[in-house]
Amino acid sequence: MQLAPSQVHEIVQRQRQFFNSGKTKPVDFRVTQLQALKQAVTDHQAAILEALTADLKKPEFETFATEIGVTQEIDYALKHIHTWVKPKRVAAPFTQFPATAKILPEPLGVVLIIGPWNYPFQLMISPLVGAIAAGNCALLKPSEIAPSTSGVVAEIIQKTFDPNYVSVVEGGVEVSKAVLAEKFDHIFFTGGTAIGKIVMAAAAQHLTPVTLELGGKSPCMVDRNISVEDAARRITWGKFLNAGQTCIAPDYLLVDRQVKPALLTAIQACIQEFYGDDPAESPDFARIVSPKQFSRLANLLQSGKILVGGATNEQDRYIAPTVMDQVSPDDPVMQEEIFGPILPVVEYEDVGEAIALINSKPKPLALYLFSRDKQLQQRVLQETSSGGVCINDTILHIGVPELPFGGVGDSGIGSYHGKASFDTFSHPKSILQKSFWFGLKVLYPPYAGKLDLLKKVFG
Repeated sequence: MQLAPSQVHEIVQRQRQFFNSGKTKPVDFRVTQLQALKQAVTDHQAAILEALTADLKKPEFETFATEIGVTQEIDYALKHIHTWVKPKRVAAPFTQFPATAKILPEPLGVVLIIGPWNYPFQLMISPLVGAIAAGNCALLKPSEIAPSTSGVVAEIIQKTFDPNYVSVVEGGVEVSKAVLAEKFDHIFFTGGTAIGKIVMAAAAQHLTPVTLELGGKSPCMVDRNISVEDAARRITWGKFLNAGQTCIAPDYLLVDRQVKPALLTAIQACIQEFYGDDPAESPDFARIVSPKQFSRLANLLQSGKILVGGATNEQDRYIAPTVMDQVSPDDPVMQEEIFGPILPVVEYEDVGEAIALINSKPKPLALYLFSRDKQLQQRVLQETSSGGVCINDTILHIGVPELPFGGVGDSGIGSYHGKASFDTFSHPKSILQKSFWFGLKVLYPPYAGKLDLLKKVFG
């Protein structure tokens, strides 16, 4: 529901009261809420499809694969939650004898989840799964740039949960400011680096910990020792999925000079195979989310040489799948995260220069390497830093729940997915339990004559 900024404080206070009641802590309660969330997503599939068509003209296949498929994360949490919540026994040193030590995961309290516009359903629900599994109350703020999906998220949450437990606030900048002025126990933000800095600055006022899922220029390095057809297919799919509006999309290609002509020819063939002679008529190619984003991307087409694509339609917010060559490191398309269906190509002769180019930029959210060369794979892994790495494919590493997903440096703080989501929204409380039946008086004053013994024990 659309709320005035003055109402946000009241919502947060009611959620804090609900959390303090202890209702969210029993594991059976968490399981029931996760099951209800899964059923709600299933029941609203038609509405979700319609909303994502309105916001992004997202193909139905992509909606199921990348948005409604979030139910798999719910299933994973339901399967493992009873293990996650158990205290973990750890060894206590002999100097603590007799004692037991354990780590107990406890919920943080009331958490804020701020979502983006590019995957506006999945990237709201996915972190919510972790928040619920960990036993928290949650306030959700969907992106107003994808208004139809924001409305569906609000409707689902409103119908499924007690608003004192999980609630949604919709609105623009003023509502976001009001939300960020409140004190939360954790803030989970997915979006761009510039807004991420604003979120982190607001959180600092309350010493609130943050998870920032940002982005960056994720490089795709292509060695000569590859299957050209397979590499081209996987790169083309990963780049133009959701019209390139994916935080881990290959942002630019770094291609060995010897394989570059064959690879670009194969990518062009894949674009034609995937989207036909005119991608504007394809039911499988999404649209740019807003006029503002369209204008920004259209300006990026002004540099370099367009090898494939380049067509635009402002009224339809359409930018064709585009491959660009002869780009300069100083061109805007190589300076900022593209976040659209534009793929610049940079060739290299020496692996060292390719690695140097990657390292000259802020640490990316993802790094892609296509190569059969095991030594090169190890060299790239050791000499670069990124949130995650996918070798010989794109995007798909995000679908492994056992792999924490998150950035490093400018591409983000913290991680989630699978147990990492549970851990993100939990505090690992350390507990030492002692017995009364035995104690060492050597610990207590007066200390005269005890120092030598202490040095032997701890020396």
